[in-house]
Amino acid sequence: MTEERRTNKKTQIRGDRTLFCRKGGAPLLQENWKDGVLYLTFPGLDACGKVIHGFSTRIGGVSENEFAQMNLSFSRGDEKERVMENYRRIAATIGFDAKDIVCSDQTHTANVRVVTAQDCGKGYTKPRDYTDVDGLVTNEPGVVLATFYADCVPLYFVDPVHGAVGLSHSGWRGTVGDIAGETVRTMNRQYGTVPADILAAIGPSICQDCYEVSEDVIVQFKEAYETDLWEKLFYAKGAGKYQLDLWEACRQNMLRAGILPEHISVTDICTCCNPDVLFSHRASHGKRGNLAAFLGLR
Repeated sequence: MTEERRTNKKTQIRGDRTLFCRKGGAPLLQENWKDGVLYLTFPGLDACGKVIHGFSTRIGGVSENEFAQMNLSFSRGDEKERVMENYRRIAATIGFDAKDIVCSDQTHTANVRVVTAQDCGKGYTKPRDYTDVDGLVTNEPGVVLATFYADCVPLYFVDPVHGAVGLSHSGWRGTVGDIAGETVRTMNRQYGTVPADILAAIGPSICQDCYEVSEDVIVQFKEAYETDLWEKLFYAKGAGKYQLDLWEACRQNMLRAGILPEHISVTDICTCCNPDVLFSHRASHGKRGNLAAFLGLR
């Protein structure tokens, strides 16, 4: 996307209505407002009636300055009390108790952890007893998985047949490392999940128009993906720079894992195109808080 197009499509907020800069045709992600808090959901996941899920925005929290408003990171310099209150607000708005959250410990791996009710609160009200975990899965109702973002890709997985869910953080390293496939394989081993039964979604994150990468990154994508996919995944700009499509790369990983194409919902909202409403590391040059994805069984 050119600078002119970005400028002409600035996000606007009018009361309880947000005009996101969206990609593609008809809006896909649904906006949800409650008590001044805005979050996003996928109709395709809601349709099964078995999960509660959402993706936070910046709107409705109590943090200030570069963290304004709904920052969900304890590690970027925000006041702990404000972050705790933000968790309480987003949880109440989406419809779960914040004490039931289990948080990832993201380091751009393809590591997936199985969690249970005994893990509830870890990363929020009590310390984690695990490290290097970018994906979480569970089959216990009431456990709410949480992963964190400011341009990387949230991946949602719902098995409505066996009653299991997965939520994974996929930056470019996690995408090359196929955390999507590892999440599906973990759900299969643990819960008997059949990939063709999974309902999946690729959440708000940086779009190809905004995501410029260097050649060393593209070399790894060339090694990870078949030649006939390269044109779909990236294009050269010159001077060793490329525009990379993480959304399509994650979709290809889901397809490789056996998820049906008609079961995959792909975001139409880019974090970098909407910096007034969503945290973006690139748009803010690193001065930002964190968004969060949430997913649990009812």
